[in-house]
Amino acid sequence: MDIKLVKSHTGQKHIYKNRGSRTVIRCGRRFGKTTMFENWASNWGVHNKRVGWFSPSYKLLLPSYNRILKMIRPAVKSASKIDGVIELVTGGAIEFWTLNDPDAGRSRFYDEVLIDEASLAKGLRDIWEQSIAPTLLDRGGNCSMAGTPKGINDEDYFYQACTDKNLLDEWKEFHAPTSANPMLDPVAVSKLQEKYPPLVYKQEYLAEFVNWSGEAFFSSESLTVNGRGVPLPMHCDAVYCVIDSALKDGSENDGTGVTWFGLTKGFGIPLVVLDWEITQINSDLLIAWLPGVLRRGEQLAAMCECRGGFIGAFIEDKASGITLNQYAQRVGLPCQPIDGDITSIGKDGRAINASGPVHRGEVKISALAYDKVTEYKKQTRNHLTHQVCGYRLGDKDAAKRADDLFDTFTYGVIIGLNGPDGF
Repeated sequence: MDIKLVKSHTGQKHIYKNRGSRTVIRCGRRFGKTTMFENWASNWGVHNKRVGWFSPSYKLLLPSYNRILKMIRPAVKSASKIDGVIELVTGGAIEFWTLNDPDAGRSRFYDEVLIDEASLAKGLRDIWEQSIAPTLLDRGGNCSMAGTPKGINDEDYFYQACTDKNLLDEWKEFHAPTSANPMLDPVAVSKLQEKYPPLVYKQEYLAEFVNWSGEAFFSSESLTVNGRGVPLPMHCDAVYCVIDSALKDGSENDGTGVTWFGLTKGFGIPLVVLDWEITQINSDLLIAWLPGVLRRGEQLAAMCECRGGFIGAFIEDKASGITLNQYAQRVGLPCQPIDGDITSIGKDGRAINASGPVHRGEVKISALAYDKVTEYKKQTRNHLTHQVCGYRLGDKDAAKRADDLFDTFTYGVIIGLNGPDGF
């Protein structure tokens, strides 16, 4: 059978040769942890082993399922994406589970277990102890889990496995920063420290646990020039807006926010926040509200003498946003859902992705948006700067705070400048 695995680099080979029965891998982005796990699972399955693959969500699991299936296709006896099972003619099998299910893996037995993106899994300790660990008893199996640190959280099992002295005897830790991948361009890797805020670089690329407590993620200084908003861009390439609509009517914290952006390529400031609006509006009135948002986009495009004009709205495809997207598609309005790869990384993930362009001075707020003051929930202020500059990563009280404009801001930066990966 002609089966070709992805070539492993020296850092991946070192971990494989020296791993223990319980292995935790703390690595920076682009080290290649998922590719490494896909290689391991494919190799083990072909060699008659039963493998359990666990991911935080189906969204993260599916690409790995597809890549593994493609690699070992000549040895596949049967495969079901719905059931998450690949059976091989050699007698091996690879079974896929999402960690959204607290009973993931229960009643199964494995030679090897792989937990991908373990730092993103909530309640992992209970799932590990009650469901996953028992699957290894029958055959004396091994487990490896990998992830990139996500702050310091004593309740996070990935963090505990890497730092808790009581668990260090159980879990053998490997630390692999981004630079440990020799297949990456060393010049690009060396420039990462200049491209991102210090704490983001330390967490995402040095793979170190960072305490975000009390840290304002975006500063007013980085979004202005000498403490002032910038003029509207002239002859920009495109104007677009991002909408984050309320989850439900009457919610104390839910509002509907919209932010308009001007994108310029090749000169000047790459992205300027042109204007914003936040309101509380019943979901059944959003359809009547939407055309006014689009008209404002056209006005701003005219004011900026935008070459590409107003290209439309990007709408978070959740709750009432689903209704807006469906309505816009039905009547032919220039709107589209925000890409699922962006929405799936979560609020903190989007903040990290947006931080690079902001840190590099590629995002500024116009004087129009910076000086704007409105009343919202009986508070009169600039709600955009209040939400964006007041955001704290890993804030346990985040659900209690209004953040609709913060969401539109991070979505807008990612859409305009760096895509869902930020690298």
